[in-house]
Amino acid sequence: MLSGRRLDLLDPSPLDIEIEDIAHGLARVARWNGQTSGDHIFSVAQHSLLVERMAREASHDLDRRWRLAVLLHDAPEYVIGDMISPFKAMIGGDYKSVENRLLAAISLRFGLPPSWPEALVKATKTADRAAAFLEATRLAGFSQAEAQKFFGRPPRLDAEVENAYLTPWSAQEAKTRFLARFEELVR
Repeated sequence: MLSGRRLDLLDPSPLDIEIEDIAHGLARVARWNGQTSGDHIFSVAQHSLLVERMAREASHDLDRRWRLAVLLHDAPEYVIGDMISPFKAMIGGDYKSVENRLLAAISLRFGLPPSWPEALVKATKTADRAAAFLEATRLAGFSQAEAQKFFGRPPRLDAEVENAYLTPWSAQEAKTRFLARFEELVR
């Protein structure tokens, strides 16, 4: 990692995980394999912030600790990258196993349980799918009908929030905003 840490993918230790490495990596990993509009990639860091915002909007009583978990839901991608869902499904269990071990280590590193409660997993998936719908229709060229087929009903999001989160940021801005939100949640 850029911090100098070495991370064993098969047996990741929470002691080898740094939030700066996560933010740096996620800010440089493109969602949609880079097939989005805009001057910059739409990064996993920016997606993570959008998902956390959507989860917060959907459940105003979501505990700060669980909002942190939602923010970190794709954190393993700082090491293994982001693959489109059909390809992940084709690869199968080995990929998912590595991803789950990384997420468990990341969770432990930041004071979260290695296995998340089912209600949190469900809330995260709901917000993730809603974000994917918005990204697909605003950035990746999907029609509303096509996105609805893959991601479900279109989410409600006010125009101000949509504009703030769906205009791709530079890698530095994505990293800075991700770290700032992380700090807000762990304070």
